Amino acid sequence: MGSPGAAERAYRPLIWRRDWRAWPDNLVHLWRRSLRFRTLSVTIVLTAFSILIAVTWTALAIQDDLFASRRDEVTEQALRATASAQTVLDGADTQGDSAQIQRVWLGLRPVLQQQSSTDMIATFRIGTPSAAQGYRVGEFDTAIISDGLREKVRADPNQQWWQSVALDGSGTPGIVVGQQLIFPQVGSFEVYYAYGLDGAEQTLRFVQATLWVVGVALVLLIGGIAWFVLRSVTTPIGEAAQTSAKLAAGELGVRLPVRGEDELATLGESFNAMADSIETQIKELADLSLVQQRFVSDVSHELRTPLTTIRLAADMLNNRRDEFDPTTARAAELLNAQVERFEVLLGDLLEISRYDAGSVQLELEPTSLVAVAEDVIGSMEQVAQQHGTDLRLVAPGGYSPVDMDPRRVRRVLRNLIGNAIEHGEGKPVVITVDSNQQAVAVGVRDFGMGIAAEDAARVFDRFWRADPSRKRTLGGTGLGLAISLGDARLHGGDLAVWSEPGRGAHFVLTLPRGARRGVGSPPVPLDSPIPLDPGDENTIEAFEHTQPISTVSDTDRHGGEGT
Repeated sequence: MGSPGAAERAYRPLIWRRDWRAWPDNLVHLWRRSLRFRTLSVTIVLTAFSILIAVTWTALAIQDDLFASRRDEVTEQALRATASAQTVLDGADTQGDSAQIQRVWLGLRPVLQQQSSTDMIATFRIGTPSAAQGYRVGEFDTAIISDGLREKVRADPNQQWWQSVALDGSGTPGIVVGQQLIFPQVGSFEVYYAYGLDGAEQTLRFVQATLWVVGVALVLLIGGIAWFVLRSVTTPIGEAAQTSAKLAAGELGVRLPVRGEDELATLGESFNAMADSIETQIKELADLSLVQQRFVSDVSHELRTPLTTIRLAADMLNNRRDEFDPTTARAAELLNAQVERFEVLLGDLLEISRYDAGSVQLELEPTSLVAVAEDVIGSMEQVAQQHGTDLRLVAPGGYSPVDMDPRRVRRVLRNLIGNAIEHGEGKPVVITVDSNQQAVAVGVRDFGMGIAAEDAARVFDRFWRADPSRKRTLGGTGLGLAISLGDARLHGGDLAVWSEPGRGAHFVLTLPRGARRGVGSPPVPLDSPIPLDPGDENTIEAFEHTQPISTVSDTDRHGGEGT
């Protein structure tokens, strides 16, 4: 079975094809998770932007150059035509004859057309009419000549003027060139030549289309090159990431494939060397841990026989201490107490060694958690009275039987209630039992000094004590909470703690109603029926009138179940 991440990546292409509404989320996911996609996107966008600027600037530069070239060409042609016509007029001898003037003037048409290379020419008489009048050649719409251009032509007989215009209604671009023509003994005339820019416009369109095609091709080409280069770089990085994840998951034998002799190959060799070193150290630590486990187990077993003999001797001396003098009697009593504590410590060490070896087995049987809590409260009642502590049971649920190992659950509750009595400073200890459809839970709440949050995270460490100078009054070994956490997780549940300085502590044991996970498994997320944080309203006064439940019949247990 693949990992959840692999399953998600395998399913994501289906989302692309079937649900277009998920595309924005997919793009955001790719942007955040894929270095190749992010780098390729940035490269293509920046390349496209750069090529867009370059193509636009080039097209504008070519457009300006084409226009300037065509403008210079037509102004030169118009100037040449005007000069040729002026030469003809200067050499004409009309002697004031109107017919002769008209013949000379009309004879200029072919000269103007031939020299100007355009079939759109218009002339206008400046001043009073005479025998020579203005005329038009070709389809010259004189409306395109602006008043400003005519004023400039009339004002200066020696200057040539031009203007960009639209030659017809379709907006065909063109240029109109104007200049004066002087007919001796007759007067001055305005001469205008119209030239179309169709050829330049077609050339410009072809160049622009070519530039855009080349630009798009360059974007695609650069994108392909970038993808190929990124693939050659990011593929080893992806392999390194996957190998690191497998190594972190415990697959110590995975290694990176090394290809070539470049920097990536050096990185792969260094990574593999690091993995070899980690694997070696972990195996050494595992072997050392196994030796330690065997040592603890062997020593504990070997101490059983001499401890039994010492315990028998201590019991015999303790039973006859009344026959001894006070000093000897006190010594016998202390010896018996310490032997009992040593026996408990030895039992805890054996239990811890079983957890470390993974050889702990549950003995499940249907059991009411309320009944287990009542039994433990009854067994701890005398100890609580010696410390001036009241034990109070609140059980809105938890009556119906649930599969559990009652011996281990009793041990957990004894540890929790014992710690609450020891650290509760004579204040009441409240034991709450409740259940829901998913789990059953029991909470042990004391109102002692409490501990800081950073210390609460370490209460389940072996032999850890919040205050090392404080003496254990109940003879604890320092392994009780560690074993209790192991028992809870062995059931597939969890044991959690809440504590604040000055407000006491609250331990909550949650057990599932369903299947178990086994030794070493992480706790299953459970919706505990008892909140870990008791809240501000959960104070001593809130439990002022609660009392332990002494006996609950089977009928009451099933009838009083809340869930």
